[in-house]
Amino acid sequence: MCTRIILLASLIIGLSCNSNPENPPPPMEETTTSIVNDTGKAIPAQQSFQPDKNKLYVYLTFDDGPQHGTRAVFDLCKTEGVKASFFMVGQHTAQRKNGLLLVDSIKSAYPQTVVANHSYTHANGHYKYFYRHPEMAFADFQQAQQYLQISLPIIRLPGNSGWVLKDTTHLSHLVSRVGKKLDSAGYNLIGWDLEWHFNKHSAKPVQSSQTMVNEVNRLFQENKTFHPNHIVILMHDRMFRDSADLVKLKEMITGLQANPTIIFETVDHYPGLKWLKNR
Repeated sequence: MCTRIILLASLIIGLSCNSNPENPPPPMEETTTSIVNDTGKAIPAQQSFQPDKNKLYVYLTFDDGPQHGTRAVFDLCKTEGVKASFFMVGQHTAQRKNGLLLVDSIKSAYPQTVVANHSYTHANGHYKYFYRHPEMAFADFQQAQQYLQISLPIIRLPGNSGWVLKDTTHLSHLVSRVGKKLDSAGYNLIGWDLEWHFNKHSAKPVQSSQTMVNEVNRLFQENKTFHPNHIVILMHDRMFRDSADLVKLKEMITGLQANPTIIFETVDHYPGLKWLKNR
């Protein structure tokens, strides 16, 4: 733990120096990213995957972990044999007992699950201020990437469905400056096509599991996803902290599995990503 604290302190000092717009961090080298799975074997993340044009790809993504519910969601996905992606917040990890151990457990379960970057502070809930200070925001994402020791150059913006891929950019005016900085540093930004909303007071899911299944099928049928035949579903770990709500997640998964053309994948296999190595 002392080593972690010292490391974090040095990162914060280093990031403060790198926040100077006249001294930006160096761009990442172009290479193929590798991830180490629980067997210790390095697996090329992007080059080993070619999507089947006759299949429909579903990306289950869970934001804001580690929180109450993260472990339950992780265990359910393992039990059901479906792939999932967890966009983690550095500060939430630091604030939770054994938070880093849980993050490491999810990373080591690759290729079934991956951990991606969801910032260090989650903008402290002040999104407009956060994005209007792109140097500060950029440093925040860099801090999360290093503290969580994430190998994937994949980020989801807090409170905003921005996309930056190899040849595609879709950013609102609010996040355009930080999005361009992250793009220049070699990061991919992943938004979402469909959100399973939750009650802000109870954190319980709003839509039923069948409604979610129906919406996935409709978006596929009407070709209303960011990339054809690929749909990213946004959820939050805390929605499923209670066993009754976790059952709803299982029901949605089962409902989607009833379609033989649907395949669950992790976000490192989303089409059009650029694969660059973090320095």
